[in-house]
Amino acid sequence: MDAWVPGLIALLVLLFAGVPIAVAMGIVGATGLTLILGLQGGMAIVGQTLFDTSLSYSLSVVPLFILMGNFVTRAGLSDELYAACHAWLGARPGGLAMATAVACGGFSAVCGSSLATAATMGKVALPQMRKYHYDDSLASGVIAAGGTLGILIPPSVILVIYGVTTQQDIGRLFIAGIVPGLLGILLYMAAVRVVCMMNPDRGPPGPKVSLAEKLRATRGVLGILALFVLVIGGIYVGIFTATEAAGVGAFGAFLIALFRRTLSFRVVGEILAETASTTTMMFAVLIGAIVFANYINIAGLPDDLTSFASQQDVAPFVILLGVLVIYLLLGMVLESLSMVLLTVPIFAPMIGALGYDLVWFGIVVVIMTEISLITPPVGLNVFVLKTVLPDVSIGTIFKGVTPFILADIVRMILLLAFPILALGLPNLMG
Repeated sequence: MDAWVPGLIALLVLLFAGVPIAVAMGIVGATGLTLILGLQGGMAIVGQTLFDTSLSYSLSVVPLFILMGNFVTRAGLSDELYAACHAWLGARPGGLAMATAVACGGFSAVCGSSLATAATMGKVALPQMRKYHYDDSLASGVIAAGGTLGILIPPSVILVIYGVTTQQDIGRLFIAGIVPGLLGILLYMAAVRVVCMMNPDRGPPGPKVSLAEKLRATRGVLGILALFVLVIGGIYVGIFTATEAAGVGAFGAFLIALFRRTLSFRVVGEILAETASTTTMMFAVLIGAIVFANYINIAGLPDDLTSFASQQDVAPFVILLGVLVIYLLLGMVLESLSMVLLTVPIFAPMIGALGYDLVWFGIVVVIMTEISLITPPVGLNVFVLKTVLPDVSIGTIFKGVTPFILADIVRMILLLAFPILALGLPNLMG
């Protein structure tokens, strides 16, 4: 029996027993390394992993972008962002739902958290859609689906974790996520349009708004739009690295919140404590995943998979589709960060050996993760939205997200058929 087989079985047993994934991966990885290399060798790798990960310069981008998102959230951006989108799109059939998709994409891009976006926009957008008699399934579905855009549109913490795990350039990953992220927003808007064409009563148009009112509503989001352009544009033209961009973004978000007079010493303390808590959780999962990745690498799983794939009399594309099916199944039982950290060390070496670009594969993985956030039985965005909207049933929300899951599948097909959608901008960046 291969050395990695007992480890995978033990990991699955621990996960189904309810052990936190960071602890499960850490225990299995440390035990496996000890059995293969001996106590001294195994513990040396575990200790070095703890040291290197905790002091990693590349990973300093994580707390900075989390801090940026927390400042933006406390600045009350969600209301202004939704108002601006509402003003420009609300008068169309299904316009409020389209505005919600755009607002979710914009807010989640600077917030960086799908769950926070779903919770925040649920409070902001649903009352407005109910005011104009929108169907609850469409209203809740677009909020749950729109929240998923945040883990792809840069700055994305998931892309940072993927980049560190696979040794890919984080700046290229950020730029690669722009076009697929915008495509996701457009396809969500198209899904709303199709739903309302089939049944206009599900999304009646809102009142028309004058151009002056549209421009007035847009002024409220110019600051955060400028911050986004500065952060991502600075990376694209090479003014600063992704880590430096995270520092600029965090400081800019602080200035915006300060200008809006939403900060106090108590609020700043709460923001810093929340950032530290979230960062600690993510680093715990990451360290456990790296320890587990070291174990499976030494045990030979990636090499075995690569060898198996090369021996199959099928096209590499067929193997890629098999990997995507595994992601779809795992997404039904695992949350996004855990799924990425568990699978990427296993699949990325094989995908790279098949000739696929790992930056492109990172975007593919994140889109599959987005789909997992709204698919039953463990669609985390759906359950977060349920806690915010207790009078809307889980069944209603899952019914509402179905058109958006189909839109994500269309986006995935386009990305598989035309990799240039993800790689075009990074290749221009050089």
